Amino acid sequence: MSRFQGKKAAIIGGTHGMGLAVAQALIAGSAEVLITGRNEKNLADARRVIGGSVHAVRSDIASMADIAVLGAEIGQKFGDIDFLHVNAGVSELEPFGRVTEASYDRQFNINTKGAFFTTQRLIPFIKRGGAIVFTTSIAEDSGIPGMAVYSATKAALQAFGKVLAAELLPRGIRVNMVSPGFIDTPTMGVAGASAEERAAFMKIGDAVTPMKRHGTPDEVARAVLFLAFDATFTTGERIKVDGGLGQGLTELMG
Repeated sequence: MSRFQGKKAAIIGGTHGMGLAVAQALIAGSAEVLITGRNEKNLADARRVIGGSVHAVRSDIASMADIAVLGAEIGQKFGDIDFLHVNAGVSELEPFGRVTEASYDRQFNINTKGAFFTTQRLIPFIKRGGAIVFTTSIAEDSGIPGMAVYSATKAALQAFGKVLAAELLPRGIRVNMVSPGFIDTPTMGVAGASAEERAAFMKIGDAVTPMKRHGTPDEVARAVLFLAFDATFTTGERIKVDGGLGQGLTELMG
């Protein structure tokens, strides 16, 4: 029997990068998977790449109306789920003094408010013994210049996750976080960056990461699926997938 045979999962933000890698691994293991994204082209591309029994739903995590509809879709298609991965997020590189109200609201609406209320809406569908994994970031405690707002959104998400882990103990639902470092995704995690800016960001990441390379979406997916299905005595925990960056190994090596 395939590893995830009979399992049902919802991936919020599953059309590219880390979310797509999680969806592909689940489908390869014979799970039934629903992914969301707000861009129709990305959804269509993801359907082609993933194949299998994937359900692709257009849904904007920043829209309360879309969140309500998503809940109805999951109830209709799946009835219940074993695993919820809240992966949608956006970052905008801005020095503190140049942050605007619009960019502040945009990042908090997607990364924090949207993640919170999506989870709240979908919890009733998660089976006893199921799991939630939030994608946070090493930026939340590393003081990366230009990422004040993004870091704050992810720190808030980690706090939500820890409280939710305690609140869902009576239902037997585990809640954990995965915190990626520099990962080789199509956008490099930065909204609106040009190809040149992404290349420069990648060069910085390779230089500061102790392993001297970027991680891959598959490496993050393996950590996500470990927390989702294998770490059955773990809740309220955060795994860093960052090549040693968040552990201060650069200083130790130097």
